[in-house]
Amino acid sequence: MSFRPAASLADGRSVRWRALEGGGLEHLTLRAEADGVRADAVLIGERDGTRYGATYQIDCGPDFAVRAFLIATTDGRRLAMSRRGGIWLDGERGHVHAFDACLDIDLSATPFTNTLPIRRCAWEPGQRRSFTMLFVPFDSFEPVVTEQVYTCLAPRLFRFETADGSFTAELPVDEDGLVLDYPTLFQRL
Repeated sequence: MSFRPAASLADGRSVRWRALEGGGLEHLTLRAEADGVRADAVLIGERDGTRYGATYQIDCGPDFAVRAFLIATTDGRRLAMSRRGGIWLDGERGHVHAFDACLDIDLSATPFTNTLPIRRCAWEPGQRRSFTMLFVPFDSFEPVVTEQVYTCLAPRLFRFETADGSFTAELPVDEDGLVLDYPTLFQRL
């Protein structure tokens, strides 16, 4: 199974998702750059009764491996981290050893970050992989390590599971590996 090459995003591609929980909207622009791929997005939403507005930028290599990310909210919170030489660096704390095993990130308020492990790996139907993720919840902005499992069910259809089995969803994706529908959480517009 293959996706369109990252270079096909040279002119950029914009997509939108609506949040199914609490209301909200995301506008994402994904584009190829000289040395990789960049995602820029703006989010508005409400979760657990709290409204938020945020932007994020994720810089990846051509294989969708994360190099750096920045999240900023309209109320002034900010988190910027980069991955260099296999280690994660936080702009304020320096080297954060706890995240060094993480190749991918998962931002709680967007389905886009599911694209990262899906695009980074070659898949065959029936193949299952576990990932150690740097997970950023949008309520606290305190990153933590989580374990997640992806299974390729069919070309462009993946099962996402938390390692403890507390959450499972089947995620259909398009030719660029972008989620079309994330049951109970997000729907592509």
